[in-house]
This record gives sequence, structure tokens and C-alpha cells, in this order.
Amino acid sequence: MKAVKIEQPGGLDHLRIVAVADPGPPGPGEIRVRIHASSLNFHDYAVVTGRMPTEDGRVPMADGAGVVEAVGAGVTEFREGDHVVSCFFPQWRDGPPPVGDFSGTPGDGVDGYAREVVVCEAGWFTRAPAGYSHAEAATLTTAGLTAWRALVVEGGLKAGDTVLTLGTGGVSIFAAQIALAMGATVIATSSSDEKLARLREMGVAHTINYRTEENWGQRVEELTGGRGVDHVIEVGGPGTLPQSIRACRIGGHIALIGVLTGASGEVPTAALMAKQQRLQGLIVGSRSMQLDFVRGLEATGIRPVIDRSFPLDRIADAFRHEESGAHFGKIVLAI
Repeated sequence: MKAVKIEQPGGLDHLRIVAVADPGPPGPGEIRVRIHASSLNFHDYAVVTGRMPTEDGRVPMADGAGVVEAVGAGVTEFREGDHVVSCFFPQWRDGPPPVGDFSGTPGDGVDGYAREVVVCEAGWFTRAPAGYSHAEAATLTTAGLTAWRALVVEGGLKAGDTVLTLGTGGVSIFAAQIALAMGATVIATSSSDEKLARLREMGVAHTINYRTEENWGQRVEELTGGRGVDHVIEVGGPGTLPQSIRACRIGGHIALIGVLTGASGEVPTAALMAKQQRLQGLIVGSRSMQLDFVRGLEATGIRPVIDRSFPLDRIADAFRHEESGAHFGKIVLAI
């Protein structure tokens, strides 16, 4: 079968399409899945470019969606023909986070889904939302579940809340969709007026171009009558966190889920403390959260925003498109 492998030292010119052995039938407790789609995330980009080094020959991509072709002995949750989607942390089934690294994450610590077939433990997948295409399902593993956990699981999102999203990547778009579907008001930032117009078409109440309004935290305060928002989806990191703290209300929740502006930097701790805000770092979520997320998507009718699709053998071009920052929503691979 066909697969993509990363050759050291990494980089988009070191992604190789290779032929690998078919994994065969599933063993006890396992399922065999024909992968039809994956989607790109910043984490995947960091792995394939060598920013987050992995083993030579690693198969990349954390997101995978497809069809169950066979089930092993003892598997009762799935049957042949089921549409399924992968889990980011296969070892994290439920409860509080048991992991603090990516050693068990597909596409990083173990082989991922840039291949045609996988055989693995049944718990590495959940069912996909009814009616979703494989491309749509593939967007849920990382970006979708991160937004769900940030707002619903950890943030306790409720109707009438106000949510601030930063940019138009996969997590931020999902967060806006989830918030709107649950009756919240959304304020969003971007450097592109065209993308801001698309956000307003989706139902976002207020948009801010952070290039022309550098003190966008103050602008958010003004838009909320001086109160600030209840939730911030913070994807920038040290370069945007001070403004996010200003934009967030007293006692509000800031979900720190990205480091697009750097891995470390100064935090205005006095401001964070004075406003008694909860700043929480989080990475994706558990299998149990994903099951709830799938049910939530079916109940609300949310459909992922897909920017563009590339065939597997153009994976490097897909990442170059992500690198350009021109995308709005998710970039997917058709396998």
C-alpha cells in the first residue's frame, strides 16, 4: 500500500511517497481501517518540517478518517462498514489528562495516517458523525476537539456568553461555529478584511483587523461595554496573550492552545491576577470528550469549513498552502 514517510532531517522536500506492506487482518481487540482522509494542523507542520523531531521514516499526520474493513475478536463497538475518525491521544480514554508529551500521538511518537490502511486497537478511533464525508470527519481529531474542549468541557460555555477567537485557522473557526450554535456571541480577529467578511457571513457579531487596530484588547472591551468576553481561544501565545488578558472579563477563561508567536515569553501576571482570570493550557482531549463532541455535532448540525483538498501525493504542497497563511478553515488530504 502507499504511505508517506519523513526522511531526516525533515522538511517539506523530505516527504517521500513509498510502498509499504499491507498490515493484514486485525487481531483480537483490533480493527482494520481504510483511511480516506486526513487534515493538516500546526502540530503536523512542526513534525514534518523538523521543528519537532521524530524518528526517521515516521509516517506523519495525526488526523485520520475512513471505513472499518474488518474487526478482530472481542470488538463490539464497531462493525465492518462503519465510518470512523481517529483519536489524537489513543491512550487517553477518559478522566483527567494522563499524558504530557506526544510519545503516543499518531504522526509524531508513532506512525500516523498518511497511509492507506491501518490496523490498531479499536479504542484508537471513534465513530464519525452521521452524514459526514471522510474529509469533514478528518478535521475533528485535533482542531475540532480542541475547540470543543476549550469552550464546552473546560469553559462551561452557555447561551448568552461572549467568545473571542483569534485568526481563521481550524481551531478558531470551529470555536466560532460551536459558540454560535450554542447561543453565544462571537468576536473575532484577523489580519485579512476578506476573511473578516467571511466570518461575519458565518454569524460572527464583531470583527477586528489586528493589523490596523493593534490594541485590539481595548477594542474588545469597548464592544462588550467595558466588561470583556467570557472566553478567549488563545492560539497566538506570548505575542497575543497580553491583549487577550485585557479582552477577557474579570473571572473569565482563557484557553491557551497555540504558540504561533513563539514558545515562551513574558506574561503580564499582575493583570492576570488582578482580573482573577483562569489561564489554562490544553492540548486536544480524551476519547470520551470526542464521543461527546460527535454527539454535539449531530445535535447542532455544525459542518466543518474546508478550505482546500489535496491528494496524498501532494502533501508537501498542502503544507506549503498552510505555511502561506492563505487558508480559511481546514486543509485536507484525500487518500
